[in-house]
Amino acid sequence: MIGRISGRLDWRGPDHVLIDVRGVGYIVYVNDRTLAGLPGLGEAVSLYTDLVVREDLLQLFGFPTMLEKEWHKLLTTVQGVGAKAAMAILGTLGPEGVGRAITLGDARAVQAAPGVGPKLAQRVILELKAKAPGVTAAGVGLSAKAGAEDVVIDEAAPAPKAPARRDEGAAKRAASTADALSALLNLGYGQSDAAQAVATVAGDQPEADTATLIRASLKLLAPR
Repeated sequence: MIGRISGRLDWRGPDHVLIDVRGVGYIVYVNDRTLAGLPGLGEAVSLYTDLVVREDLLQLFGFPTMLEKEWHKLLTTVQGVGAKAAMAILGTLGPEGVGRAITLGDARAVQAAPGVGPKLAQRVILELKAKAPGVTAAGVGLSAKAGAEDVVIDEAAPAPKAPARRDEGAAKRAASTADALSALLNLGYGQSDAAQAVATVAGDQPEADTATLIRASLKLLAPR
């Protein structure tokens, strides 16, 4: 399995590129968003990849982040959504937009992708709604771009010590709240709005898990 390709961008096509890796050229299919974000010809490029194997065809699909790659793999588990349809959805909405649309049940947003009809969009929502919060919550760790030169690692601040009498339930609730907040920030919401939404939901549903906090917070943040 080819999980990532790093080399020189040799050629651009309408939906794919040619990447030279030490003399070997790889054709990698990409969506419009990814294509627009790539460097110029002759420059270094790095993409996470997913190899799709068929009886008579091998195709590499490329993604700037592991988050987008994971969404692509998840979308293709839906009946009727092939690799190119999943690329169209991601190219239209982006990984964060896909997460929002599925979590909020917004089939119209999914339907905006070329070649995706209303029935297929609804099937994507129904089949992936329960899985979307998990991918969204993991997004902070998966959103770094391929290529070490693009990754900025900040020195982690020391974790605050928990009070001696803090029970396990309180620690679990705090962890769920922190994970939900991180997921919302990764989706592009501001710190203040995201924190307020999570705090409101956590106050109303103190036993809510991370997935529930994310879904309910997104509903509060959704434009009316």
